[in-house]
Amino acid sequence: MNQTTKNISTVLATDCGSTTTKAVLFERKSEGWRQTFRGEAPTTVEKPLADVTIGVRNAFTEIEELSGRKILKAQVSSEEESPILAKQSVDDPNGVDLYVSTSSAGGGLQMVVAGVVGAMTTASAERAALGAGAIVMDAIALDDNREPYERVQKIRHLRPDIVLISGGVDGGTKNHPLELAETVLQASPRPRFGETLRLPVIYAANKDTREEAAKILAEKFAFNPVANIRPNLETERLDEARDAIHELFLHHVMSHAPGYKKLLGYTPVPIIPTPAGFGEMVLTAAKQTGEQILAVDIGGATTDVFSVFRDPQSNEKFVPIFNRTVSANLGMSYSVANVLIEAGVENIKRWLPLSVNSVEIRDRLRNKMIRPTSIPQTMEDLLLEQAICREALRLALEHHQRLAVGLKGSKKVRALNQMLKDTGDELFDLMAIDLIIGSGGVLSHAPDRRSAALMLIDAYQPLGVTKLAVDSIFMMPHLGVLATVNADAAVEIFYRDCLVELGTVIAPRGEIKPGKAAVEISGLMATPLTIMAGEFKVIELASDERRHVEIKPLNANLDFGAGFGKSLSAELIGGPAGVIIDLRGRPLHFATDEKTRIERAKAVHKILGLEV
Repeated sequence: MNQTTKNISTVLATDCGSTTTKAVLFERKSEGWRQTFRGEAPTTVEKPLADVTIGVRNAFTEIEELSGRKILKAQVSSEEESPILAKQSVDDPNGVDLYVSTSSAGGGLQMVVAGVVGAMTTASAERAALGAGAIVMDAIALDDNREPYERVQKIRHLRPDIVLISGGVDGGTKNHPLELAETVLQASPRPRFGETLRLPVIYAANKDTREEAAKILAEKFAFNPVANIRPNLETERLDEARDAIHELFLHHVMSHAPGYKKLLGYTPVPIIPTPAGFGEMVLTAAKQTGEQILAVDIGGATTDVFSVFRDPQSNEKFVPIFNRTVSANLGMSYSVANVLIEAGVENIKRWLPLSVNSVEIRDRLRNKMIRPTSIPQTMEDLLLEQAICREALRLALEHHQRLAVGLKGSKKVRALNQMLKDTGDELFDLMAIDLIIGSGGVLSHAPDRRSAALMLIDAYQPLGVTKLAVDSIFMMPHLGVLATVNADAAVEIFYRDCLVELGTVIAPRGEIKPGKAAVEISGLMATPLTIMAGEFKVIELASDERRHVEIKPLNANLDFGAGFGKSLSAELIGGPAGVIIDLRGRPLHFATDEKTRIERAKAVHKILGLEV
């Protein structure tokens, strides 16, 4: 297979999910890189098949049938040989130049992290694991108010893929990180895959304790020392730990999962966890465009949130700060009961443009949890699902904001890929976001694109001028792994074929009395447009249209992105939702009586042209 980026013109990519393996074909056409065909098949990692490559080849077969391109070899001489047909020339209508893949089959990458201080080294270890695409099963800290035996019991009953230990600055305390090593030894957790597999332990603690830690752990575990995540209080270095996680996931974890050893032989490019692929695409797009991006992937069991912000302390034009969090108990089907518990039925009801009894809401959501693959059958069912989505997105964002904080205990600002601020304040700034991307069935496959826009606006309540988009067919993980080979191609396909632009939302920070003139927008219509406080207004603008506008606050208490009372120039994109001017206030206020609340919700839906 030709692996040089210059000569690659056809790339086949798969994402091996827990239930479905999705394959897409990327081709370089005369007009540039495009996504051309896609296929899918059930994932075959479970018994009786217990071979992930069967599902992968079935997905390839569907692409072959749709495209007329032969992808699989007529016969394979050995089990180790890749069945993928290599492209012989630029004009060859068969074969592919490169195959790449991500995977979350079998539950994805699952980790336990441990540190000395919960708000410092444990938080850093958690950021390293999450950034590598893992689900953190538990975060252990010596100050977590658990007795030592409770930590041992907790770790013992988990079956992680990898354990990450951090703690102690270089040259600092030795006892505490070694105590964590002893805790892991006493717990002796078993890995998920492979009875003979030695569980990998990444040791990213005080470098002066490595030899002693190796004496404790190396006999029973696959001991992997790396650079200290927190070499001092002012510095957080996650890259080496993340690289080690990816390496171990590829060669120690996946090689023992059913059929993955064969799959690894199909591609010269490392297979990465699905969330890592998604995050890689978000980060790559931000680097190439300079946009600050918030992205969410909401599924049946979990909700992942990704953000990329510009480091204001850097002298360079755009130095990105990347964060990912996973809310493992917030989802639309398997975890829908957790959303109900965390949000409360009243918070769900507040989004509904109709009256539904609280008991009925609880019963419907319990039914959804019991029958997770069911889809809404009535408009009432759909509106309830979208209300649940708003709350799941809101709660997951709150979780993300709590993790996206500065280094506790530090006096300096962190560098690339790290958080900011020395006070523990939130890094997350809604006003700074240029683009919000929604992914997952409830958003990507909403019956009306305008409802997806409204869900994102209501859940995140963006500030300033913010573009809205959805991932059309959950292609971002595929593009993320492609970006590790050819970033330009990935970004080109991302904006051409992956993102569906929904429109632009304009909303200010600050509040004034409803009914007062709030803002004047010039350039959007033939004459300047004046909007009153409290209004929710939609101006139609087609998907292929752009408008350069001047946004002038008519009250010094409002900030649209340039500062309170200051005018702002901006470019607006169109889409199914057009341009939405949301002057309902931040945070959103809800009427206390149900009748008024329902009328207001109905009015917003009707303004957007949505059926209720």
